[in-house]
Amino acid sequence: MGLTDTALRNAKPRAKPYKLSDAHGLYALVQPNGSILWRWKYRIAGREKKLAIGVYPATTLAEARKSAATARKRLEGGGDPAAEKQTAKIAKSLSAGITFASVAEEFIAKREAEGVTDVTTAKTRWLLGRFGSAFGKRPISEIEPIQLLGVLKSIERRGQLETAGRARAFAGRVFRYAIATARANRDIAADLRGALTAPTVKKRAAIIEPRAVGGLLRAIEGFDGQPSTLYALRLAPHVFTRPGELRHMEKAELDFERSVWRIPASKMKMRNEHAVPLSTQALAIIKDALSVSGNGSYVFPAIGNPGRPLSENTLNGALRRLGYSGDEMTAHGFRSTASSLLNESGKWNSDAIERALAHRDGNAVRGIYNRSAYWAERVEMAQWWSDYLDVLRQGAEIVPFRSAAG
Repeated sequence: MGLTDTALRNAKPRAKPYKLSDAHGLYALVQPNGSILWRWKYRIAGREKKLAIGVYPATTLAEARKSAATARKRLEGGGDPAAEKQTAKIAKSLSAGITFASVAEEFIAKREAEGVTDVTTAKTRWLLGRFGSAFGKRPISEIEPIQLLGVLKSIERRGQLETAGRARAFAGRVFRYAIATARANRDIAADLRGALTAPTVKKRAAIIEPRAVGGLLRAIEGFDGQPSTLYALRLAPHVFTRPGELRHMEKAELDFERSVWRIPASKMKMRNEHAVPLSTQALAIIKDALSVSGNGSYVFPAIGNPGRPLSENTLNGALRRLGYSGDEMTAHGFRSTASSLLNESGKWNSDAIERALAHRDGNAVRGIYNRSAYWAERVEMAQWWSDYLDVLRQGAEIVPFRSAAG
């Protein structure tokens, strides 16, 4: 005999859930809190499954029977009602964020959870802002290539060729994420390859003449700004790292016993862990920096905010205060200075220099070999380089390097 409304109204809660059966697998599940849930039980390939239909009395007995009958027909037709309901629920959840901006924000949040740096996240959000609110409100699946091109060309017309290219690449990542999460069918940014004007590659300014390097080092010693900036500026010539990697140096990454700074892969441009041998001079500078860095994790904390590293423009701003224009020297230029003079010295294997600069080796097997094979040479080279910088800083008579063949 099937259920009745009277039986449902009179159902009393018990310490544990219990069933009131109807027919054809439909039953009411009475919960300890007094709520009554409709469930339909069925089997697929011998496995028992359940479909949630509703809550009594919002879903009446008649409505529950009708829903169960509909589900039974889907089952007879080869469907799986519970799985289909879950799929529809996921699709509804995803469709709530279908605009370009909402999908982009979701993608950025995903990358944050994966451990990308704060600097990368900030740059990505800045790129998102280049698309404007009107474009961001468009449903991502309805955006046409010509519409995306219009935004990118408007950036290009402002003379921001590199930004336009980066914006196209960012849009491509967003579209590919939208495809993976069932909110777009194709990456329209890929259709625009070659549509934008390629920017002329501009090398970062660097001083590579030894006497001029000496003058720069003496100028740095006379810097009268914040201690954190001074020590970062003093360390930059010694370690060959990118400015962002230097600014984000954390105390936990330093091994004073082995004189090594280990930069995790998440902070590296090439996403490989990078070990930096530290000369005695570099160690001394770091220890000086730690004496004024406070209790935060960063060796070079931001001014007034020890929970964050120095800002992106701090080192370049310090160089401008010292009188060096952007066409003369940049914080990134210290890498070019080291690369040029180390190669010119003829004392070191070019592969060891490349490894010290954390450049990617096109040959994966060779790259793995280089990371281990040149460590001893890199340790020796780091100390030689710091000693050489001391000679330049002191303004001693500089003997030109002999060529490697000399």
